[in-house]
Amino acid sequence: MRITRTHVIAAFVAVAASAGIAAPAIAADTAVGKYVALGDSYASGLGAGGYIDDDCKRSSNAYAQLWANDHAPSAFEFVACSGAQTADVVANQVGVITEDTELVTIAIGGNDAGFADVMTDCNLGSDDACVTRNQEAQAFAQAELPGRLDGVYAEIRNRAPSARVIVVGYPRIYTLDGDCSVGLSETKRTAINQSADVLADVISARTAAAGFEFLDGRTAFAGHEICAPGDDWWLNSVTFPISESYHPNAAGQSGYHAALVGMTG
Repeated sequence: MRITRTHVIAAFVAVAASAGIAAPAIAADTAVGKYVALGDSYASGLGAGGYIDDDCKRSSNAYAQLWANDHAPSAFEFVACSGAQTADVVANQVGVITEDTELVTIAIGGNDAGFADVMTDCNLGSDDACVTRNQEAQAFAQAELPGRLDGVYAEIRNRAPSARVIVVGYPRIYTLDGDCSVGLSETKRTAINQSADVLADVISARTAAAGFEFLDGRTAFAGHEICAPGDDWWLNSVTFPISESYHPNAAGQSGYHAALVGMTG
């Protein structure tokens, strides 16, 4: 196991406590090394407002930025970009990873499988058309996406052999039989959630194969999907600008952040 500054500090605090010695306060920036945040719009924070980058829609409310604010890493590279696919991560994002990187987070794969088009087709088309489009996306996710993810994950590991890598998954979009009286039919909502499950299954399997950790967005967002009782939704429904539709709002990014903190401390 690679010994990091975090391990050393934790050991010191444990020894001090057992000896009845009050451990001195240690600043967060002495305990956390370089952090790199990769991915697509779910990682950049599209839909959460507070944008600090117009092209990629990186948000000050994104989970990566919130984590960096809390932990003050020695270096922080936030390069996630709205619209990114796996090939874009390899071509434009992984270059910021260096051997001293201690933590990498990444959310990617939804755009490869065409889930933006899925949501458009489901909003504009019939139930049958929506179900068919979801089945096409699911088939792609199962057949083509694994190889693409493997390539991205291998690139990350090659560049930072000792980094901790957390793959952030997508949530289900809807609470079924929820409180929405208008909008997409229950048939469409069911098909969309099935696609979210397929995507999560594929990503989690490839994450495990790479030896990385998986943050399940379905668990993190449970009870806060669109149509959840109480209107405490962590996802935008159809909104303006339209590109922010079906993306986590600021509360959703905060929910991702809480889940990430739960994994990392």
